[in-house]
Amino acid sequence: MAEDLGTSPDQVQFRFRDDEMVDHGMVTVDAFLEQTNASAVRIEPGDDARDLLPHLERLALVEVNFPVFGDGRGYSAARILREAGFTGELRAVGEVLVDQIAYMRRCGFDAFAPEKKLNEADVKAALTRFPEVYQKTVDARQPIWALRHGDGRHG
Repeated sequence: MAEDLGTSPDQVQFRFRDDEMVDHGMVTVDAFLEQTNASAVRIEPGDDARDLLPHLERLALVEVNFPVFGDGRGYSAARILREAGFTGELRAVGEVLVDQIAYMRRCGFDAFAPEKKLNEADVKAALTRFPEVYQKTVDARQPIWALRHGDGRHG
């Protein structure tokens, strides 16, 4: 299934949402937890996304920073937030590479602000390369084993 890549202003190159983009000032997780009026937060490696769970209703945007290619903690942060019911914009920023986009989408990211602009044709190809998936995750796509067995059970 092909996805419309969408575009948006500023550093956000790809956005998969129909609502208006959040333009609130971003704060750190620690600053967010000390305030009552912040609605946009940036998660850095080492921050615990679970600290935000009691406050999901006031969050409009969560940016997850990927400062280096090999640091995958941001994937876990995204999945924790989405599985807990976060419906706001979840933006991957920093060292976001074409190879990661499809996996980031599966974890719940719906906006991307890569440090270096990505080739749109390459991103579109990456998002459509594998029509079937093998694991359950937050994107609601049926894993191939569930399609094969029809009832969602292994066996």
